[in-house]
Amino acid sequence: MDRISPETRIHRRLIDALYIEAMLLADEARSYFDEVGRTERETLDPLVRVGFSCESLKVTTRLMHVIAWLLTQRAVDAGELRDRDALDPSRRLGEAPMFDADLVGALPLRARSLIAASADLHRRVGLLDRAQGVTETDSPVHNLHNRLALAF
Repeated sequence: MDRISPETRIHRRLIDALYIEAMLLADEARSYFDEVGRTERETLDPLVRVGFSCESLKVTTRLMHVIAWLLTQRAVDAGELRDRDALDPSRRLGEAPMFDADLVGALPLRARSLIAASADLHRRVGLLDRAQGVTETDSPVHNLHNRLALAF
């Protein structure tokens, strides 16, 4: 009988829950930006309208990166991909597109909510991504050095 460790079960459940959340949020964003958001965008100042369009693309980008990362994790769990292959830089989450807080404040409430939700989901999945490949032998100083190198 193949026994799955409690850690593996928890990891799978977490990845599955995040995947469902990401897919629901992606569907919600698509629906909003294709329908109601299009109407709301037309009521905005021309510069804010351009910003609205840019922010909608950033939401989509954040969500697609999250979904791709989660699918990679599912492939590892299914044995379709090796752990070390998931650590390849091309399969890591990467940084999220930043948003302009002043611009976002001028957007309709639903757009602001989707922007915040996608940024929060990306942040949470980013914590999991950064935890990958960290071993017990990695020192806090080494980890800090790596984080600083990524930041600059």
